[in-house]
Amino acid sequence: MNLNLAVLIDGDNIPSAHVKEMMEEIAKYGNPTIKRIYGDWTKPHLNKWKSLLLENAITPIQQYAYTIGKNATDSAMIIDAMDILYSQKVNGFCIVSSDSDFTRLATRLREAGMQVIGIGEKKTPNPFIVACDKFIYIEIIRKQSTKKPDEKESNKESVDPITQKEIKLISSTISDLSDDDGWAFLGDVGSLLQKKQPNFDSRNYGFEKLTPLIKSIGAFDLEQRENTKSRHKLIFVKNKEKQKQKRGK
Repeated sequence: MNLNLAVLIDGDNIPSAHVKEMMEEIAKYGNPTIKRIYGDWTKPHLNKWKSLLLENAITPIQQYAYTIGKNATDSAMIIDAMDILYSQKVNGFCIVSSDSDFTRLATRLREAGMQVIGIGEKKTPNPFIVACDKFIYIEIIRKQSTKKPDEKESNKESVDPITQKEIKLISSTISDLSDDDGWAFLGDVGSLLQKKQPNFDSRNYGFEKLTPLIKSIGAFDLEQRENTKSRHKLIFVKNKEKQKQKRGK
């Protein structure tokens, strides 16, 4: 299903750099039918956004800071989000912020059956990340836009190293979905990984797709199978026997 998305951007909390790439990323998940950015546009720190709004068809929403130390932008975004929810014009939201104040909003939208995608910097607190169906780091979008064409798919500069925690997560997910022979469809593995850890993204570790990431780890077997419904082959993954033995000890 192609989602109609409401994109709500916290202008006080998100850098304006690479907004074009950010909107292209959002378009992968649905049609951004509503695009709004919130902030006090009388403040100089938002000047960089102004030239980008028309280019990306984003509507600015003026919100004055009534009291020092209080974030009026958050309140305006939350009120608008609930108005949009009740209008029934969209079936998903993209909340662009690194602020944990939107944790309850994300939870409430999901309770109403909305798909919620979060976008923010790596400093985003975990409660907001896990409240979303999917969370994408701005650093990854920025890195993709600046990557040279001749760079290899696995570029280890400025990426997170894969740790035993992530390897164990992948392994347990394969076990959750595997058949009697231990094989699991990789597409299902990717979907379940996203549900377990919304910010899981192969790009965090320097890989465009999940398949090369799993290949690089060396702890899993991969197998291609013919697909009777498409020319694209199906990829299945399995924990290597030695991994099973280690977990059994």
